[in-house]
Amino acid sequence: MATGRVKKVVSDRGFGFITGEDGKDYFFHRDSLDASIDFDRLVGGENVTFEIEASPRGPRAGKVRSA
Repeated sequence: MATGRVKKVVSDRGFGFITGEDGKDYFFHRDSLDASIDFDRLVGGENVTFEIEASPRGPRAGKVRSA
């Protein structure tokens, strides 16, 4: 499990970015969020944990949970 902070949320498109503690930015989709996180109330700055998953466009965040 990696940790990071929500960097940006594009609510009308259903995705965002997390800056991991490794300094890299990871894409996430609203479907990747744990039920404990309400995407519609998500703004930048929240601490989260996530799993780094492979995708055709590079690593992305999956199974995102509140930290």
